[in-house]
Amino acid sequence: MTDDDLVERARQGDPAAFGELVDRHRRAVYRAALAVLRSHADAEDAAQDALVAAYRRLGTFRGRSSFKTWLLTIAWNQAINRRRSLKAMWKRIVHSTDRHDDSLSTSYAASGCSRTADAHVRNPEQQLAGGELRRHVRAAIHGLPPKLRDVLLLAQSGDYTYEEIAAIVKAPVGTIKWRVSEARRVVKERLRDRGYADV
Repeated sequence: MTDDDLVERARQGDPAAFGELVDRHRRAVYRAALAVLRSHADAEDAAQDALVAAYRRLGTFRGRSSFKTWLLTIAWNQAINRRRSLKAMWKRIVHSTDRHDDSLSTSYAASGCSRTADAHVRNPEQQLAGGELRRHVRAAIHGLPPKLRDVLLLAQSGDYTYEEIAAIVKAPVGTIKWRVSEARRVVKERLRDRGYADV
């Protein structure tokens, strides 16, 4: 059954149909919120708020975009609003980089940002170096301007196409591609400044 079929059934009062839509897209909604908020707990709250909001607004879905894109746009806006409300609190936190999704920095590091040519960690010194690299990657990503950081995190998650990211953040696809490219360039430059010469 397609998303459109499920939307139609949900509009007719079938709660199981909306439950199926939630099951299909819950991970993508959560990852979008996490890209904005960088906190698992806040992302879970924002994702839940987005799903509730989508259920309440289901009658406003017109099918101009896919249901997934419409849902992700709601999730993105919920997360942005939550980030704005938490901004004062975040200023009091000295370092929040440990709240990043560690798998993101690991995947980013594995995609070409490594101090050694050997991709496998073999000894405690290499393990320590790998942990250092992840911390530096997290710090470099955290230090990006939000417009660059947000699209990089969405792109690196692998859950969204450039077209979906463009719809979520309401920017042209070309702009999204440039922002992702620029974010990667800046991160690599910052890593090089820290001695990772082969990035």
